[in-house]
Amino acid sequence: MEKMLSLIVPVYNEEEVLPVSFEKMDAEMKKLGYPYEIIYVNDGSRDGSMKILRAIAAENPHVKVRSFSRNFGHQLAVTCGMDAAKGDALIIIDVDLQDPPEVIAEMVKAWENGADIAYGKRLKRKGETLFKKITAFAYYRVLDFMSGSAIPLDTGDFRLIDRKVADVFLKMREHNRFLRGMSGWMGFEAVPVEYVRNERYAGKTKYTLKKMLRLASDGIVNFSDRPLTLCGALGVFLMALTFLGLIALIVLACCRVSFPAWLWALCGGVFLQGAIFIALWVQGLYMNRMYDELKNRPLYIVAEELNMDE
Repeated sequence: MEKMLSLIVPVYNEEEVLPVSFEKMDAEMKKLGYPYEIIYVNDGSRDGSMKILRAIAAENPHVKVRSFSRNFGHQLAVTCGMDAAKGDALIIIDVDLQDPPEVIAEMVKAWENGADIAYGKRLKRKGETLFKKITAFAYYRVLDFMSGSAIPLDTGDFRLIDRKVADVFLKMREHNRFLRGMSGWMGFEAVPVEYVRNERYAGKTKYTLKKMLRLASDGIVNFSDRPLTLCGALGVFLMALTFLGLIALIVLACCRVSFPAWLWALCGGVFLQGAIFIALWVQGLYMNRMYDELKNRPLYIVAEELNMDE
């Protein structure tokens, strides 16, 4: 039986780039020689994105659309596309053309050669601010240090995954999802496909600083207990520092060197209280994650579907 490919494309307020993006992605998928489907997931867009998607789906039966009732976020949009995908290999790509569709062919070739996962590795990031480049560089290295799973540096969600990998993904139904961390946790054979990341074709990035910080938090908290370990180490350090401070104060007192009496309280209290607050903050992050999972709500709500029965 001939194998099939599924291209998953999350969409959030992308009316400016959607028509051109579809043409480029559709053209690249045709070149591969496999039957294919393109699954767009409208993540609660408030512009004309859904109107454009309806028009595209009406003219192209191989284009499928699932539209959320509201904005649930990029990671859940990708998950929704994976839930609907029928392909033997699933390809995840953003609609903004920063990740070149031409690279898909290299990922498919790696898959044909036996790779379970072929992930895009960015050599250069065009059209991004210095702040974005610095924060991205720092984040991936902090994540690598913090994470208990192997997460390649300078990678996003642009990747191809084999059907058996996708099936494992779909068994993992946690709400605070970090797909590249989940991918690293599985341990399947993964190979990099290097490329230069383009500027956005049109429009502005929908990943605000708040969303990036949330994704960073999910990546660290969901896949590592190292923050708890670091807080423990910090606590030991602060207690040791306090102990040394107390010794210094005792020595000064024995040498009859005058100093304010409140230094005793400051030495012991401030550092210890700081350690307690940090430990409580980290504990709160983990408790919040457990609370989200215990609610057992659906990951997303689909309000409209197009071509899903074909």
